[in-house]
Amino acid sequence: MKYLIVGLGNIGAEYAHTRHNIGFDVADAFVAKHNAVFKSDRLADVAECKWKGRTFIIIKPTTYMNLSGKAVKYWMDKEKIALENVLVIVDELALPLDVIRLRAGGSDAGHNGLKSIQELLGTNQYPRLRFGIGNNYPKGRQVDFVLGKWEAEEWKIVLMKIEKCTELIEAVATVGMARAMNTYNSLTFPPVK
Repeated sequence: MKYLIVGLGNIGAEYAHTRHNIGFDVADAFVAKHNAVFKSDRLADVAECKWKGRTFIIIKPTTYMNLSGKAVKYWMDKEKIALENVLVIVDELALPLDVIRLRAGGSDAGHNGLKSIQELLGTNQYPRLRFGIGNNYPKGRQVDFVLGKWEAEEWKIVLMKIEKCTELIEAVATVGMARAMNTYNSLTFPPVK
């Protein structure tokens, strides 16, 4: 059983720990939890870990967000991973900060990373984990918000969600998509006092 876990983000220090790079942060947390390490490889930083008889190939595309599909397609083909065993982790403006949503497929909702993946795979029916980032920005400031760093109060919630996302990835591989969706899609993350 082999899984391709794709954390979406942009390479470069200026993008580190921004809302748009939450996919990278979740991928980093999962790899750290399983005592693996990333190495630079073709189109992505790649790590591999084995857990409960499953193999996880974790990638952080180095193509920049709007070409993410190139890395996803390359690593799916190289590792011979079925579409249903791919999980793309992405920031989601349309969801409030206190939720995560696991989906078996769906539209790109205007997200350039998902758009690129859909184009290269020829389908939008691939699993994704949408990490709510909220939409608390003034009109016309969406780009600044998405590429901005988390507020201190938000970061506490983000850290809780990242930890939960590492569990969710394991759950998808062990109990399957439907049960993982039932468990994790109903969660909310209260602010830490």
